[in-house]
Amino acid sequence: QVQLVESGGGSVQAGGSLRLSCVASRSTYGLYCMGWFRQGPGKEREWVARITSVGGGTAYADSGKGRFTISKDNVNTLSLQMDSLKPDDTAMYYCAAGRPPCGSRSSEYTYWGQGTQVTVSS
Repeated sequence: QVQLVESGGGSVQAGGSLRLSCVASRSTYGLYCMGWFRQGPGKEREWVARITSVGGGTAYADSGKGRFTISKDNVNTLSLQMDSLKPDDTAMYYCAAGRPPCGSRSSEYTYWGQGTQVTVSS
């Protein structure tokens, strides 16, 4: 079992940056792929990015390509660097972990954090 805790959310103006972090209760290396999802007001939860359990392979939703970067800082810390933020990026952001292979569907992830709020003003 894995507990996930996100941090780093906040309020920024459009064009600004934020770096989200997710700390896992145990090492995820070789065991779990990791992902970020978000849910905006009145919207369904949507996939943002994922990184593989070994090798660091990444994938992004079109909404974040070229602006977001997912990475592992160490064996139990996941990050999401978000640049050039837009008001449409306003959402609760969730970290998730699942047994490989992981893709873009929520059902592929078993463990979820409580979320961190990101608000982007125009």
